[in-house]
Amino acid sequence: MNKTENIGKVNGFIDRDTEISGDIKFNDSFRIDGTFKGKIVSGNTLIIGEGGNVEADIDVANISVNGVVKGTLKASESIQIYSLGRVTGEIMTPKLIVEDGAFFQGSCQMELKVLDTKSKVQEEKTEKFQKT
Repeated sequence: MNKTENIGKVNGFIDRDTEISGDIKFNDSFRIDGTFKGKIVSGNTLIIGEGGNVEADIDVANISVNGVVKGTLKASESIQIYSLGRVTGEIMTPKLIVEDGAFFQGSCQMELKVLDTKSKVQEEKTEKFQKT
């Protein structure tokens, strides 16, 4: 299965041998296989392809990394670092998936709100079990 099949329609693309600096805002999925420096904001999915080299502050819903990323990565849903992915910086997300062979150096902060909700559900299940 191709690791980008489940992301839906890609509406933006930075191809190999392309270098861009600035800010990117997008509505649908966006893929970077070239070089980008700046800021990226979206409520959808960002894909960093194998040739992608990104140095940015990123704030999106989902991030899929197969290339190189340096900076601050915020994802409201998940971050996936595949085996060819290299991430250096700060990660903030409720769900982090790191494949065998991937590289991550930096700090990771899981959203406390999500973790608190899961803890409360687990506590409720434990209390019900103890009462029976």
